[in-house]
Amino acid sequence: MLPSLPDIMLEPLVRAGLLEDLGRGGDLTTNAVIGPEDKLRVVMRSREDGVLAGLDLARLSFHLIDPSLSFQRLKKEGEALAAGDVVAVVEGSARAILTGERVGLNFLSHLSGIATATATIVRSMAGTKARLCCTRKTMPGLRAIQKYAVRAGGGVSHRMGLDDAILIKDNHIALVGSVQEAVARARAAAGHMVKIEVEVDTPEQLRALLAGEKVDAVLLDNMSLADLRTCVDMIDGRLLVEASGGITPQTAPAIAQTGVDLLSVGWLTHSVKALDFGLDFEKIL
Repeated sequence: MLPSLPDIMLEPLVRAGLLEDLGRGGDLTTNAVIGPEDKLRVVMRSREDGVLAGLDLARLSFHLIDPSLSFQRLKKEGEALAAGDVVAVVEGSARAILTGERVGLNFLSHLSGIATATATIVRSMAGTKARLCCTRKTMPGLRAIQKYAVRAGGGVSHRMGLDDAILIKDNHIALVGSVQEAVARARAAAGHMVKIEVEVDTPEQLRALLAGEKVDAVLLDNMSLADLRTCVDMIDGRLLVEASGGITPQTAPAIAQTGVDLLSVGWLTHSVKALDFGLDFEKIL
């Protein structure tokens, strides 16, 4: 089961979302229309098939408004959903529920959309050794939870940031002058726990890389299926092999079948479609 991120990581994001929504005057509509003693029960319901992620952020969106609200989780993170499934039941102050609703649904819909898209591609690669990973193409401030949603969908994470691995890309090589010199400098600077990966665009560039100092992984960028297979054969298991560049749900299965270890996809976190959820009235308490 996917471990949840601790509330201490999630609360600042939810708090910022609520403060943005409340603005300077609070929830004018709810405070004008709904009485302070009114109580109700609502359900959070999926409107379409998908995979759940982000329910803890939804919970916090209610509890930061009113800690006394009851929030009953009915589904687990990473669990498959069918249209109509209820994922949580919320009871208590009607004002608090209606005020916290939108921020909670926004987080839940966005992260479940990421988990759903991830799971779709992961299923399409079944029978291969390839894993699906996300990149640093995340929305500012949301990286931890977006990468968490990828894990909920069955994917894995690439670098969390610039500080946990070395990835030598084409611009680094162009400025240094050669891939061998770039790798040598990286190896001299890297600690013993830091892995080094190099991006190449052609089999010829890979050949030059393999002739030099050892690295841990290679990123094959925007290559044809034929070139991917050629490079996998050249590497022959000596390095971790990642394929990247314009990968879609339609192209992912064939890329996975070339023998690469990883497919990295940026749109999983920067432009994925949200999964539709709603907050449905159940009854007045």
